[in-house]
Amino acid sequence: MSVKLVILGLLMEGEKHPYEIQQIVNERHMKHYIKLAAGSLYYAFDQLEKQGYVEVVDIVRDTNRPDKTIYRITEKGKQHFEQLLLEELQKHEHIHRSIYAGLSFAAYADAAKVSAVLERRLQETKQQLEKLKWIFEQKRPNEYVAKLYVLKGVIMHLETEVEWLQQLIQVANNKKLHEKGGS
Repeated sequence: MSVKLVILGLLMEGEKHPYEIQQIVNERHMKHYIKLAAGSLYYAFDQLEKQGYVEVVDIVRDTNRPDKTIYRITEKGKQHFEQLLLEELQKHEHIHRSIYAGLSFAAYADAAKVSAVLERRLQETKQQLEKLKWIFEQKRPNEYVAKLYVLKGVIMHLETEVEWLQQLIQVANNKKLHEKGGS
């Protein structure tokens, strides 16, 4: 996910400062599907400004706090936003997950220990799933359909992961991780 796309997308909603962008990402629970480090956020704002995609509209000075630079998206930025959006929608993703690397060698480990770790992961996944379902229901009445489909997609992936983990735990509990040819 492009940090610049997130910034420009949120600026499409109105003028904001970088810290506000970070707060919105947290408030909207976007952290479940977007990685956004604070350092990269400020750097991206600098780059977007240099490229003419955003411009400073105000600097709020407060003696007790650092200055807040308020930005807005430019017309050039709106065009760039749409280009980034379309590019992001076309990207094909490779699925690289650490669990896959671990499972590749699980046949050589103690099945009970593998099962215990997978059980913890299953419980965490179920908790995350329930939280996102709750968020979805809270946002449903007042959110754009496209944004709801992001949450719906994440929920569907988590539901599949729960089922997959349950099957995997059963295989581990039956001590069949080392067998060949089953699934």
